[in-house]
Amino acid sequence: MRSFVVGLSFLLAAGMAAAAPGGLSYPPAARGDVVDDYHGVKVPDPYRWMEDIDSPQTRTWVEAEAKLSSDYLAAIPVRDRIAQRMRGIWNFERWSAPEKHGKWWFYSHNDGLQNQSELFATDNPAKKGRVLLDPNSLSKDGTVSLRESAVSDDGRYFAYALSEAGSDWQVWRVKDVATGQDLPDELHWSKAGGGSWRKDGSGFYYTVYDAPKEGELLKAANQYEKLYFHKLGTPQSADTLVYTRNDDPDWFVGGQVTDDGHYLIISANYGDQVQNTLLVQDLSGGDGKIAEVIPKPAAQYSIIGNIGSTLYVLTDDNAPRYRVIAIDLNDAAPEKWQTVIAEGKDTLDQANLVGGQIVALYLQDAHSAVRRYTPQGKQLSEVKLPGLGTASGFAGRIGDRDTYYSYGSYTTPASVYRLDLKSGKSTQWHAPKLAGFKPADFESRQVFYASKDGTQVPMIITARKGVKLDGSNPAILYGYGGFNISVQPAFSPAIATWIEMGGVYAVANMRGGGEYGRAWHEAGMKTHKQNVFDDFIGAAEYLIAQNWTSPKRLAVYGRSNGGLLIGAVTEQRPDLFAAVVPQVGVMDMLRFRDFTVGKGWESDYGSVENEDEFKALLAYSPYHNVKAGVNYPPMLILTGDHDDRVYPAHSFKFAAAMQHADADGNPILIRIDLRTGHGSGKPTAKLIEEFADIYAFVLNAMGLGQ
Repeated sequence: MRSFVVGLSFLLAAGMAAAAPGGLSYPPAARGDVVDDYHGVKVPDPYRWMEDIDSPQTRTWVEAEAKLSSDYLAAIPVRDRIAQRMRGIWNFERWSAPEKHGKWWFYSHNDGLQNQSELFATDNPAKKGRVLLDPNSLSKDGTVSLRESAVSDDGRYFAYALSEAGSDWQVWRVKDVATGQDLPDELHWSKAGGGSWRKDGSGFYYTVYDAPKEGELLKAANQYEKLYFHKLGTPQSADTLVYTRNDDPDWFVGGQVTDDGHYLIISANYGDQVQNTLLVQDLSGGDGKIAEVIPKPAAQYSIIGNIGSTLYVLTDDNAPRYRVIAIDLNDAAPEKWQTVIAEGKDTLDQANLVGGQIVALYLQDAHSAVRRYTPQGKQLSEVKLPGLGTASGFAGRIGDRDTYYSYGSYTTPASVYRLDLKSGKSTQWHAPKLAGFKPADFESRQVFYASKDGTQVPMIITARKGVKLDGSNPAILYGYGGFNISVQPAFSPAIATWIEMGGVYAVANMRGGGEYGRAWHEAGMKTHKQNVFDDFIGAAEYLIAQNWTSPKRLAVYGRSNGGLLIGAVTEQRPDLFAAVVPQVGVMDMLRFRDFTVGKGWESDYGSVENEDEFKALLAYSPYHNVKAGVNYPPMLILTGDHDDRVYPAHSFKFAAAMQHADADGNPILIRIDLRTGHGSGKPTAKLIEEFADIYAFVLNAMGLGQ
């Protein structure tokens, strides 16, 4: 592979003419006369017909667009070389951090290019385990994936939820761990919810929706989520309804059993609001009455464990950057809550009660720091980490003596460590070995830049050591900025391929995310959403001003809420970018609530029913702000035909509008992947093909596609 790497690095440095696969003629897309009225404002929706994604008219358009993009991308000379090199980097062995249940330890493993990781069980982490579940054996194309799992307290039963073709819908089944055999149990219509076993292993709790109407599997709004208990060995029709909210269809619910089996903790949040209620059911004497501990969702409350009747809770109640509190269920009045770990300058992102102590994971300017505390809040020590990276794991129970965690960064794949909870010392369990890619040749730097209103925003820039800041580097800027989600450093073979080719990869940690707690999140919500776009534009301007790249060499990329971001900033500042790649984006901000779980997003985006929020939505909605006569940069829109989270019609309508407005300008393509959804569980083979297409398109737009 050496000759390829050297050759492509030279190409990126020298520059070449863009490949010209031929003139583009976009498939015809009829413009309808649908007009909606919002608060007296008439808003046209000419491609409403595309919301029927299975109609002959839509299917004909989709097939023609798919062929157009496939032919264009295949004709870019550098595309196959990128895919070849990416396979080489991707082909390395990797593990997840093991978790213990009963006598068994469970972990996932991938030998390199397996489409899906296998699930292993072992009675000793020092020994190689046996395969308990291999999703690769369940489909020829690798599109059946493991989405959720739950192990009984004694480790006897393994409940697991499978998804097909990338759908968020999942089917629960149960294995006997000792024999590896499936039991007859099969549970349908669960979506994005985990499971939790009763202490005695008699069954587990899980969430479901009502079955959608025939023909509306990918489209129907998902409402009135329900928490059920499934008794092992009985049909789903006999499951017991434990909890739901009947006052409004858009509450999400969930349940978890405490490690001692004494309590069922039930939480409910309205849509994707971070704030939630908290209810407790005493299971010690059968199914007790469900008692409200926190009846109104005024803050976020996440149970990390209990000791007796005392719940330990991670919360942003009176602590925007989070704290840990103790609530005694015998007297749970808020004035009796005790602060165990106080709010600090770093955001307390996660906490686990394991081995008689609290392991707390902090975000220090969007990268990890880990500290250990006693249940009384005394700090024991800090778990030392190598640098700008992300730690995760630390699962376990109150009586465990050790726990496992993983740590990785943008330049180094995640290694797995064992943490001795008595001494606080870490020892390496498994470390990946890369072929060809040398992490030591690359580095990540964190910088801070000023957004439009002066807010300082962090950004991590990753590139080869010694890269010249002369404005000639091809660069990709990535962002998300929403739903309290923090974008943390993680190794990706796709990113490694890009920086090995000589590219720069930058990630802006914008407002709307959770990097700095509640205030940071709320500064990018609803009528403040423009702050997110300003933060991203500021990141692009910084990279250009500091000569990391130039507008002719800067591409931007985002997924889901990040796809919305890319659509919006492209329309606001088309002059800044050489290429734009919005993937599975929310593009119609006036109708997102009408499909699947979209109604829940109003917690972050706002609602068209409120006039001020409608005006804010309309002002940046990508579909509604396409303008004729604008020189838009080359655009590659990506979606999956089974995306039942962000309905594919978002991307369809946006692509049609862009092509209509700029039919003779730069290429505007839509890549529609078959048998894939929003992204979770996507097979390795499809990921490699997807990123090869993205990079080929981006390089071609920069004049580097030969």
